[in-house]
Amino acid sequence: MALKPEATSAIVAQYGSTPTDTGSPETQVALLSKRIEEITTHLQTNPHDHHNRRGLLLLVGRRRRILQYLAKTDINRYRAIIEKLAIRR
Repeated sequence: MALKPEATSAIVAQYGSTPTDTGSPETQVALLSKRIEEITTHLQTNPHDHHNRRGLLLLVGRRRRILQYLAKTDINRYRAIIEKLAIRR
């Protein structure tokens, strides 16, 4: 369940340092959070979809690893993105 190009470009414009910045940790975490949100709503209506449930767990793990990297390298950027996305940590 990929994001639509319009949603991706809007997220990159909001969280990236440039309009094409898809590699920064903040942008990656924001894109993963949007995909996690969409899969979570899908699983609420389709509780027996175990393939997407596994994909959700993989995305959550990837986001967690990126956030750990960000916390280790720059704690202020980490705190800012956690607050901006309202991720519980």
